[in-house]
Amino acid sequence: MAQERKSKLLGSGDILVSFEFFPPKTEKMEETLWSSITRLAPLGPEFVSVTYGAGGSTRERTHATVTRLIKETPLKPAAHLTCVDATKEEVDAVAKTYWQEGVRHIVALRGDPVQGTGAKYVPFPGGYKNAADLVAGLKRIADFEISVAGYPETHPESPSVEADLDNLKAKVDAGADRIITQFGFDNTHFLRFLERARAAGIWVPISPGIVPIHNFKQVAGFAKRAGASVPSWLARRFEGLEDDSATSHLVGAAVATEQVMDLVDEGIKKFHFYTLNRADLVYAICHLLGLRSVRPANADAA
Repeated sequence: MAQERKSKLLGSGDILVSFEFFPPKTEKMEETLWSSITRLAPLGPEFVSVTYGAGGSTRERTHATVTRLIKETPLKPAAHLTCVDATKEEVDAVAKTYWQEGVRHIVALRGDPVQGTGAKYVPFPGGYKNAADLVAGLKRIADFEISVAGYPETHPESPSVEADLDNLKAKVDAGADRIITQFGFDNTHFLRFLERARAAGIWVPISPGIVPIHNFKQVAGFAKRAGASVPSWLARRFEGLEDDSATSHLVGAAVATEQVMDLVDEGIKKFHFYTLNRADLVYAICHLLGLRSVRPANADAA
């Protein structure tokens, strides 16, 4: 008799998940974000991260979202920090404020050039030169838990797979506690990346980034900018659904579920979901991964 797949035997506690959100720009987006957080919080994620970009307004929105998460939810927020457009002193001041407010987890990233995708990255005068430098700086400030980014298909700016791996090891050697990968759709890339990382002596946990597809055209655009390939078979699955959002969502749920279940069968037990501030597909996939609500969505700790 064939052995039962691991993914068919999942129960509560077998899998750990984390969720990524981005700070809202408008009141309507804020409502959508907090509705999603309320929906996903009862699943008991290991942490939730909040993205951060260059420029004061984004930083302020990130800070406001993280602060509200601490005050109003039982979730553990991880605040994104980048090296872009800020001196070491400015970045350190943000990190110190987070620590004072109870944030213990930072996602440390180099960040994209202010000029946008395709522009050459140049370290800000007096700033941290890259993510490894930032990780070391944060560890000097406080004993933060630090997550960093990994790129299964290599960073778009990396000259080679080896250079990309060297950069990743430098981040871990500087004190990173966890690697979260860029999203992808072909598990072969993630599994090869995991194998290369372990062979290079990188032993921190590595969580695959998963993005459930609500809108194929939008996500394909994200993928192109991030250096993640979109397999032809994936494009075919969404063919003709441009004006059919209901079917698109069903297909998106099926694709992401197939992807995570295959990874579970390969022994992966931690997943990081890029939610795009939407809860529906993520919640369904987490349910299939064995997660169940641990408290009513609006319950406060007694």
